[in-house]
Amino acid sequence: MNRKILLIEDDADICDLVAIYLRREGLLVDIAPDAEQGLDMFRRNDYDLLITDILLPRMDGLQLVERIRRDSDIPIIFMTNKKTSQDIVNGLQLGGDDYITKPFEPEVLVARVLAGLRRYYTGRGTGKKEAGKLWEDGWLKVHTGRLEVFVDNKPITLPAKELQLLLLLLEHPNQVFSVRQLYEKIWSLDGVSDERTVMVHIHHLRKKIERDAAKPAYIVTIRGFGYKFGDTGRIS
Repeated sequence: MNRKILLIEDDADICDLVAIYLRREGLLVDIAPDAEQGLDMFRRNDYDLLITDILLPRMDGLQLVERIRRDSDIPIIFMTNKKTSQDIVNGLQLGGDDYITKPFEPEVLVARVLAGLRRYYTGRGTGKKEAGKLWEDGWLKVHTGRLEVFVDNKPITLPAKELQLLLLLLEHPNQVFSVRQLYEKIWSLDGVSDERTVMVHIHHLRKKIERDAAKPAYIVTIRGFGYKFGDTGRIS
């Protein structure tokens, strides 16, 4: 099955270049020149991944992603000139899964797109989702096969990368992962580590699952080494 990508970018030359490289990988690409048209296309079609600029006509990419995240958890990659630490944090906070700054190598963007699709769709539609185990401790409940998460007996929806981080750490409760290892395993980009991306996703994951995000019991920091899962529950 060919995956379908929505590219929202007002620079026609960049659109043409990115589309050429993505289509070489057998991906289907639709292009929108502004956020409003992109949002309309998103609502009328089924897409597997979104690439969007932030500085767009009529509505910026951050507002766009905020609206899309109300209904969808597909992978989202920001592709933009805005490159300060705060710009990146803002994009990831609003639901972006990855962030690439201009100018960029098309091959790098393609690698990130393929990695995002691979991670997001691993096990989907194969029946594997129903396998797995239930981890619970009275506050947090995670079904690793159904990809369901409950906090205080209430279901919550996690963006793909946050869910992948939680499952990776939960399934290896005694293993400490460095930031680089987490980035390589979740974003699948060997040799390329982005500490800010990992830190932002862990920060938001903690806010959603911890009783007290300032004193995390699940996503535990091991100073000087990385993170591990504080296994306080039981598996059934």
